[in-house]
Amino acid sequence: MASGLKVAVFGAYGHTGRFVVAELRDRGFVPTLSGRDAGKLNALAASEAGLDARPASVDDPASLDRALAGAAAVINCAGPFATTAAPVIEAALRAGIPYVDVAAEIEANVDTFAHFTERARAAGSVIVPAMAFYGGLGDLLTTAAMGDWTAADEAHIAYGLSSWHPTAGTRAAGAVSRQRRHGRRVRYTNGQLEYRHDDPPTLKWPFPEPMGPRSVIGEFTMADVVTVPSHLSIPEVRNYMTIEAAKDVTAPNAPLPAAADERGRSAQTFIVDVVVRRGGSEQRAVARGQDIYAVTAPLVVEAVDRILKGPTRTVGVASAGAIFDAPDFLRALSSHISLELCP
Repeated sequence: MASGLKVAVFGAYGHTGRFVVAELRDRGFVPTLSGRDAGKLNALAASEAGLDARPASVDDPASLDRALAGAAAVINCAGPFATTAAPVIEAALRAGIPYVDVAAEIEANVDTFAHFTERARAAGSVIVPAMAFYGGLGDLLTTAAMGDWTAADEAHIAYGLSSWHPTAGTRAAGAVSRQRRHGRRVRYTNGQLEYRHDDPPTLKWPFPEPMGPRSVIGEFTMADVVTVPSHLSIPEVRNYMTIEAAKDVTAPNAPLPAAADERGRSAQTFIVDVVVRRGGSEQRAVARGQDIYAVTAPLVVEAVDRILKGPTRTVGVASAGAIFDAPDFLRALSSHISLELCP
């Protein structure tokens, strides 16, 4: 157990933030609730006995310093991360504590690596971006699938979602990302990000049973194209998304996630199928679970727990697969995901 260590959660009252707060409490941490809306924070604190609400704004560094005072780490759940990541990271560096976020925004994660790698390494600090369903889980699965390979030709990360009822935060973050890349789509090829104006391909992906082959959008690019190449020598990293889920996330009238069990999870199920290829050989890792937002909470809290307990594999800005033992980390999530490793 975490023996009462305080962990600040910025964006604590958001959809994912609430799952993170609950997971922290289950693991023995004491969440400090923070975010921009004092009313929502106070309402959450009133429903969570014994928790401290500390309003803070990204344009007020002093308020962020107050929010992080006494915390052992900070988890940033407040998007768009193009706006929140840098100010909260700066506050974490001032406080001398680890920073972890759940950013799925490609450009925001690129910025974190570009702007903070050297400073964090020099300070001996740990910054882990994209420690979530998108970015973190795919990176851990890809790293585990690599086994003892030191390089591969291709990594394919296919998402099979039964549905995708996006939160308001997901929609806002997606809008910011599209604006930043001027409506273009992006893929990772020949060892770099490539921005394109054409439509992505559609194809069949052979998901394992019980899902089986499904039509997917090819090059439905997610944060994995930042996390995976940050530490693995793979020049081609491709994402795929089931067409039904892709339609949900772009539909203007798609419903919000609705609780379907006592833990507040939606009925959504997922399978993440990762295949890495080298020459004529391929290796695979598969994860199955329920609710992409809810599963982010054990991912990010397990990360904080391991960072605070140590040792981790590196300091500075690092993706999940670079800083943690990927197979061991994934096995620790056995109550939240089912896992198949076939290296």
